[in-house]
Amino acid sequence: MPVIVVANPKGGVGKSTLATNLAGALASDGHAVMLGDVDKQQSTRQWLAMRPPHLPAITGWELKHNDIVRPPKGTSHVVLDTPAGLHGKRLDAVLRIAHKMVIPLQPSLFDIRATHAFLGLLRAHPRAADIQLGLVGMRVREHTISNDQLHQYLATLNVPVLTWLRDTQNYVQLAARGLTLWDVAPSRVERDLEQWLPLKEWISR
Repeated sequence: MPVIVVANPKGGVGKSTLATNLAGALASDGHAVMLGDVDKQQSTRQWLAMRPPHLPAITGWELKHNDIVRPPKGTSHVVLDTPAGLHGKRLDAVLRIAHKMVIPLQPSLFDIRATHAFLGLLRAHPRAADIQLGLVGMRVREHTISNDQLHQYLATLNVPVLTWLRDTQNYVQLAARGLTLWDVAPSRVERDLEQWLPLKEWISR
């Protein structure tokens, strides 16, 4: 059962946007997907509670006394959202079960510095060789200095850049209704779906 973790210890980089839409992409392909949240607040459960029941199912953790127990029976893919400040024992626990980790970051100096430090931490971890890492540029605006700087920085890393996701209100509007890009007419989000193709291909390997 593949476990895909979306992580970056910096807050506000788009982890939940990436995690919910990744779960939606897998569900739309017919997989039995569980979307979990390593944060004790379990914020993804709020998004799942808004999700219309007629859409491809995405389940949450099976909980007992507010503790994480296990994915629901029959789960084929797990997507884990993670909180800001992920480190220490909580990071170790995530890395013990992760098969792939998607690291989102936005075109800002703060994101670049935080991601650089996080990659160093991951590479030093005993399980580093067992986890595939991939980067995703979030809220990208073409032909901007910040975007050019992000491209230049990522080109220096030995980590694949999976895709670049543009800055659009589509994600905000869909999230407010428990939806993903795959839950609306493709014509409404055609450009965004195209940007997701290389990420989906990497996940499916």
